[in-house]
Amino acid sequence: MECVQFAAVVVLVVPALHLAFGAYARRRQPGWSEALERRRLAILVILVCLVAGLQIAEDVLDGDSRPIDEAILLFLHEHVPPPIVAFFEAVTLTGSSKVLTPLTAACAIALLAARRKFEAALLAASTIAGALLIYSIKWLVQRERPQLWETATYWGTSFPSGHTLAVAAFATAAALCVARIRPDRLKLATFAAVAWIALVGFSRLVLGVHWPTDVVVAACIGAALPLTISVAHELRKAPDTALETGNGLRR
Repeated sequence: MECVQFAAVVVLVVPALHLAFGAYARRRQPGWSEALERRRLAILVILVCLVAGLQIAEDVLDGDSRPIDEAILLFLHEHVPPPIVAFFEAVTLTGSSKVLTPLTAACAIALLAARRKFEAALLAASTIAGALLIYSIKWLVQRERPQLWETATYWGTSFPSGHTLAVAAFATAAALCVARIRPDRLKLATFAAVAWIALVGFSRLVLGVHWPTDVVVAACIGAALPLTISVAHELRKAPDTALETGNGLRR
């Protein structure tokens, strides 16, 4: 019943928000029309991530998600064999700051060297904003980590999953950079980003250091960040483009 209610909220609220935002843009910001049409899918993904993330976060704060969180973790602990656990121990390292920080710096420098300033800024801003959100939300929510079996010790509280959020922010930003530089590689970049996010998120569950809801909300926030920055950048430029076009026609 909870799943049906959750799906109903997403299915009803997301189209309503999309229509309302479109109506506002047509009325108040006509210059946004072309950009909004071009980024329709990105806007829908942002809305789905935000609505789903808020809905799940509400269940977390109310304590309603605890039974299913525990059931999923215990099922994984009983059915995932040790060799697979060892694999996910390696996977989870790719979401650590020890890997993502130098990787972000190296990619940003490479993009700047290639004179792709916006792409470098998008990657850096997404990663930095993601880190700030991780610290802020953990401090505000203060959810305890799972203690269903003996696990490795990690910094901070449980909600949201820092590894998952950081990887989602970086991977989504990287896919957007690829889409701008090499549009023909978009499908491959999207698949790689989704696979990386899913693997890191799942690794946190297999290792028993996060609740499933921590991971889902983290993936939603992380993916929404670079998409929002990218869409906002295009909308910021749209009115100027429209104004220049109008001035050209008047001349």
